[in-house]
Amino acid sequence: MIVGLVGKIIKKEPTLLNVNVNGIIYEVFVSLNCSSKIVSDEITLVTTHIIREDSQTLYGFLDPNEKKLFDTVIKINGVGPKVALAICSTFTPTSFAQIVNENDISMLKRVPGIGPKGASRILVELSGFVISGDDALNDHSSNSTLEASLALESLGFKKDLVSKVLKTCVGNNTSDLVKEALKKLQK
Repeated sequence: MIVGLVGKIIKKEPTLLNVNVNGIIYEVFVSLNCSSKIVSDEITLVTTHIIREDSQTLYGFLDPNEKKLFDTVIKINGVGPKVALAICSTFTPTSFAQIVNENDISMLKRVPGIGPKGASRILVELSGFVISGDDALNDHSSNSTLEASLALESLGFKKDLVSKVLKTCVGNNTSDLVKEALKKLQK
């Protein structure tokens, strides 16, 4: 499994790079966002290596959050690598997380290859999708927020109301977040 490449770009197209790594040239597909951020020939990419019966393809990312977005949406039934790359080309990971949190079907339909049914399926399957900047710290807090959200929803509170209230809470762990949110929800 190829998880990253460090090398020199010898050919660059909007969504395709040929990267020379110690004499071996790899074809790597990239999003338009990633391609626009490349400023020099020397490059370090994190990659997703997809092996199929008839092909092996590499998808490269400068931003680990963009890779996380790609790897997450590709797992959804009906979303292949081309659509996942189109999502990465259309939205930044942060803006995509916001679209999912706001359940914004009209924004998601702007992605080439995604219609109304596909957009709603993606939003349903990705509810709670969070992008973290500082992985160690935010991963813990986002997990606590997600767990608190699920706990409050299991108590019968609406998802959109729960997410609004949790954004105003400052607790550090799941139980503190649930207690604080319950106080605000009972007002």
